[in-house]
Amino acid sequence: MNNFEKIIVGLEQRSYPIFIGPELLKDADQFLAEFITDKQVIIISDSTIGPLYQGELTRTISPICSKVENLRVAAGEASKSSTVFNTLCEEILNIGIDRKTILIALGGGVIGDLVGFVAASLLRGLDFIQIPTSLLAQVDSSVGGKTGINAKAGKNLIGAFHQPKIVLADTHLLKSLSKREMLSGYAEIVKYGLLGDADFFLWLEDNWSDVLSLQQDKIIYAVKRSCEMKTQIVAADETEQSTRALLNLGHTFAHAFEAVANYNGDLLHGEAVGAGLGLAFDLSAAKHLCSYADAERVHAHLSKVGLPEDYASLPAGKAAVSILIKHMKKDKKVIAGNLTFILAHKIGEACIVPNIHEDEITAFFINKGVNHV
Repeated sequence: MNNFEKIIVGLEQRSYPIFIGPELLKDADQFLAEFITDKQVIIISDSTIGPLYQGELTRTISPICSKVENLRVAAGEASKSSTVFNTLCEEILNIGIDRKTILIALGGGVIGDLVGFVAASLLRGLDFIQIPTSLLAQVDSSVGGKTGINAKAGKNLIGAFHQPKIVLADTHLLKSLSKREMLSGYAEIVKYGLLGDADFFLWLEDNWSDVLSLQQDKIIYAVKRSCEMKTQIVAADETEQSTRALLNLGHTFAHAFEAVANYNGDLLHGEAVGAGLGLAFDLSAAKHLCSYADAERVHAHLSKVGLPEDYASLPAGKAAVSILIKHMKKDKKVIAGNLTFILAHKIGEACIVPNIHEDEITAFFINKGVNHV
């Protein structure tokens, strides 16, 4: 096997490893043997990733499995829906499964979230494995056990906490991504530096180009450091009762932008997060939590790498502020009708700020020159 990094998500009996490195997929039988030997395995992917990698994964693991099946859903955020969830559940049940059947999520964040929720639901809980193929999934969504689908009311409002048995992050698979998809994942990497590691953000300022061009030592470090930070937070607060909410830095804005864009592909999650990070630091500065210099530094980096750094440049950029706030009020962190934002005292030190009234957010947008209230 090639050189790889290993991280353990420490959750006592439900602890699991994350393996990070190039060309891990070709050795999937060795990494996954403990979980799939002599078992029925169903590999679920999408219409983009499936044709690229399902065949290779099937050939690699079939010799040690009792049976391997393949299913696919349409690529894109629209597949995180109740309709696709129900259809996929029925397809799996029609194959014929038992409680020892293993599901493998082979794809980006949409596949990981969808398959994880299917696994949590079928027979009241099947084991599943994450093989994330996008940068966003490798650094964020495949780790931590958040699974789910979107509702008309908002993003990720239906789901369950269901941890995978193992995460296999093959950095070689990232070569199939477009520049836009790489940038979308990079936004989540930046988030980790901003919320809890100023030195990591400084490293990103110096090495972002090498990360995005997939220089292996740099991309492996960026994925590893992101996973390390998420692992520490998840181990301390698995079901988001307190500090896990810090992982939502920029996301209260971002999820509203995605809802306005109708999850139709015009706006990628990481693009919304990039804009949300910039706005989170702007709001932090406006509330005198952090310096304007820190906010300007965040904007400068987002702009330099090519991520949206503000609201106006997004597909949601002409939506009325009242519509954005309507979506924000469906956020899972809302308490007694008031908004909770993840903001920052400085780069590398995020904080949870509850009880922000919608009038304050309206005034914040107006002060930024947004006229369509």
